[in-house]
Amino acid sequence: MAAPVHNPAQVASAKEPEGLTHLLNVPNFLTLCRVGSVPIFLSLLSRHHYSAAMYIFVAAALTDGLDGAVARWSDTRTELGAFLDPFADKVMVVSALVVLTLNGSLPGYILSVVAIRDLVIVGGYFMLSFFTGERAPMAPSILGKLSTFFQLACIFAALISIGRGAPAQCPTLFFVTVAVTSASGIHYGYQGLVWLRWREPEMFK
Repeated sequence: MAAPVHNPAQVASAKEPEGLTHLLNVPNFLTLCRVGSVPIFLSLLSRHHYSAAMYIFVAAALTDGLDGAVARWSDTRTELGAFLDPFADKVMVVSALVVLTLNGSLPGYILSVVAIRDLVIVGGYFMLSFFTGERAPMAPSILGKLSTFFQLACIFAALISIGRGAPAQCPTLFFVTVAVTSASGIHYGYQGLVWLRWREPEMFK
């Protein structure tokens, strides 16, 4: 009996939904919800609905830890999720810092340090990829997670203060945030140089 002949297009079509389902799992869905909450949060801020904006921000911040925990527990980590999670964090944190800095709720130096650190990391990533022809590792460090936590804490403090009609006055929190953010940027830079030296040792001779 002759073996059945399969149409390659039909085989590819049959496999596609499975791959799509694998990408759009629960952790990635939570991350996408975090990205989608950003315009809602900014809209509420612009309309001076500070309490509602704070609730949206807290809910979005909670998904930051939840999506990673679900991915590890269910073993559903994907390359898309590894890219989306830090991207969602940056969109949420930087957009909130920009708005809260412009309306005077947070000091400008916090946004400056965060922006410089992120530009250095992104620029360094592309530089490493250019010199080595490979994608540099993007694993978050403990300092990187701590810096995100303290940045979220600054935003939360500002949202509480702005509802009372006053800028946030948390000098210790601001100092720790700047220090940890700066340290995480230096650490990522050091890791990048170590990785580059391992891949291209002739560049350091």
